[in-house]
Amino acid sequence: MGLLGSKNQVTSNEKHTSGSNPKKSKPPSAPPKGRQFINVSHLNQASVQDNLVVIALYDFPASSDRDLQLVKGEKLQVLSNEGDWWLAKSLSSGRKGYIPSNFVAQVDSLEEEKWYFKTLSRKDAERLLLSPGNKVGSFLVRESETSKDSYSLSVRDGDSARGDTIKHYRIRSLDGGGYYISPRMTFSTLPELIHHYSQRGDGLCQRLTAPCKSVVPQRPWAQDEWEIPRESLKLVRKLGSGQFGEVWMGYYKNNIKVAVKTMKEGSMDPDAFLAEANLMKRLQHNKLVRLYAVVTKQPIYIVTEYMANGCLLDYLKTEEGSQLNLPKLIDMSAQVAEGMAYIERMNSIHRDLRAANILVSETLCCKIADFGLARIIENEYLAQEGAKFPIKWTAPEAINFGVFTIKSDVWSFGILLTEIVTYGRIPYPGMTNPEVIRNLERGYRMPCPDMCPLELYNIILKCWRNKPEERPTFEYLQSVLEDFYTATEKQYEPEPQ
Repeated sequence: MGLLGSKNQVTSNEKHTSGSNPKKSKPPSAPPKGRQFINVSHLNQASVQDNLVVIALYDFPASSDRDLQLVKGEKLQVLSNEGDWWLAKSLSSGRKGYIPSNFVAQVDSLEEEKWYFKTLSRKDAERLLLSPGNKVGSFLVRESETSKDSYSLSVRDGDSARGDTIKHYRIRSLDGGGYYISPRMTFSTLPELIHHYSQRGDGLCQRLTAPCKSVVPQRPWAQDEWEIPRESLKLVRKLGSGQFGEVWMGYYKNNIKVAVKTMKEGSMDPDAFLAEANLMKRLQHNKLVRLYAVVTKQPIYIVTEYMANGCLLDYLKTEEGSQLNLPKLIDMSAQVAEGMAYIERMNSIHRDLRAANILVSETLCCKIADFGLARIIENEYLAQEGAKFPIKWTAPEAINFGVFTIKSDVWSFGILLTEIVTYGRIPYPGMTNPEVIRNLERGYRMPCPDMCPLELYNIILKCWRNKPEERPTFEYLQSVLEDFYTATEKQYEPEPQ
């Protein structure tokens, strides 16, 4: 699919103005969706030949001689748009170089608007609007998940009894062009609609006061920087250590902040590791920690994205983490389930799912780490080191017969839920590993933790069903956890009258 036309082209047939009567009928086959985000899947070489001009959405410091530094707001002509890095020419300085494609948007496109978040999901919109830095009246516009060719307006509302909540309004399209939330008030363009409701609430829960704070996207990793030399990494601060190695905050080429896992020599076979790592890097999802690069000579280094709040287990024990309320804890659980649902769809497994392997970002986004690593840790190394096998998180069939499947991951997820709801308490408190194994064989299950709602405990018990095939899917777990507090709520607010 090629790019949509310019702003003028999009609005040329939009004849509706404020106060006109909308004509309701089936959605048009090619609706006036406005202006489309610059994304490699939406571009073809013809676009570049047509003098594609983009605008920088964020500052970007050049990290090599090939890169072109970006200053937020400057305009550039795209010369080549292949892959995640595009060759571009600055229209102000005339300099040429490579730019990250996710840092720019087409000039006169919706992505120029600070309030437009395109493909953001309903749940992530709520998480973002409720994150620090946003206040009552903060808002964003996104594509509707439930109605094709429609938009949704998400607004932060104040509620003294329940705390701040997010209200969602459907933005409908008109056959002849134009948009409306309330049938009595229509607008030629989305910016006009947003401007109107920024001036007055006019039936919405709040007047729109400020666009939702956006997070600077991750810089794309160059495709040719997969197996990297150890000298290109600078280890700065040790974040933690475990039985197989250490984790450091560091820098790649002195200016790209990363996390580096250094593996003890002999902990894994380099060839087996590289084969597994090539599979791991294909798993890409916003709830999985991104694998960037590897050092394949002993000692092996694994380079990933850096997560500011460290592992979930440690974070829950901090002053900030220990004050999280139950809805936030369940939301974190839903995020982990979302990442595991992706792993499930990709026919992969984790094998070591626990709070210590979930990392937390500055905005409290939870991402799954170390997927696939457990399988390639050398058995000889485990035996000689007397390593601590995570018995308390492991499903009975995996303990007894070494059978690891996505259903054994579901069992581990049930244990992880108890870690989250108890702010990092070790599972089966007071029990040794042999006691846990004996008790599980007798049908014992951990009792409901204090402060854990019975509805949540029932979900946990489903994860611990004895027969693996009777345990729920991660898709189901994601759904019930995301809707834990909203199952009885309406999907959209009613149209303002």
